[in-house]
Amino acid sequence: MQWFFLLFAGLLEIVWAVGLKLYGFSQILPGIIIVFCMVLSFYFLMLALKSLPLGTAYAIWTGIGTLGSVIFGIILFKEPVTYMRLICISFILFGIIGLKLLTN
Repeated sequence: MQWFFLLFAGLLEIVWAVGLKLYGFSQILPGIIIVFCMVLSFYFLMLALKSLPLGTAYAIWTGIGTLGSVIFGIILFKEPVTYMRLICISFILFGIIGLKLLTN
């Protein structure tokens, strides 16, 4: 269950990061949703930390957020796609997979 909590926390991190880029706090409703997603993201990270090692959980949480933010940046904001950028992002993905596989 802790892995589900961590995955959900990471997905919520993507939502609030993309929300900040799209809306910031310039509008009330999107701002409320962004803060709500932030709070929920931290809450589910906290639940995952009850049984997962801190370094592993935090690295995976930020890695999920990073990967998702990069993907949405490319799709929504037309951010550049270069070979070096894709290679670096793949290192993050392999790191997440490796940490998951090495954690009991």
